Amino acid sequence: MPPDSGRRQFTVTLSIGRTDFERLYRGQARTVLARDITGKTLQFPALSLRPFLQHDGISGTFIIEVDADNRLLDIRRKGG
Repeated sequence: MPPDSGRRQFTVTLSIGRTDFERLYRGQARTVLARDITGKTLQFPALSLRPFLQHDGISGTFIIEVDADNRLLDIRRKGG
């Protein structure tokens, strides 16, 4: 990633139970608020987590990448 690209990465640890994620999935909530490892609060679309849904919900550490305008570019599981 070039230093002048404006892209930034944040690391967050998530633990969202299946019931909570189902509410997000049904549109009762559209965003997730999470705090990264440095204490910054991030807000991103809940449906961006859909690929990570397992039978018991979503849990793990994720890398979130945003552009210079704070638009979500990528979310991936750390180490995977």
